[in-house]
Amino acid sequence: MTPEFVISIFMEAIKTTIFLAGPILSVGLAVGILVSIFQAATQINEMTLVFVPKMLAVAVAVLVFFPWMLKMITTFTEKLIINLPMYIH
Repeated sequence: MTPEFVISIFMEAIKTTIFLAGPILSVGLAVGILVSIFQAATQINEMTLVFVPKMLAVAVAVLVFFPWMLKMITTFTEKLIINLPMYIH
């Protein structure tokens, strides 16, 4: 295995990780911004008002994106396992 080959596998793993985490983090960010705007408009400074909606939104996002995420990680793992003999040589 050459260093370039190892780096390419590592980069593919990082790319897959970013694609998997992106939608969940985006939903959390969007809900956090919306709740912060609501708090600024109403001058309510309650920490649970930020935490609970974000937690619920992330849970819903995981449920919505789970089939796509499962397909993506399964495809990545299948490619790694199928190409394992090539990686060894």
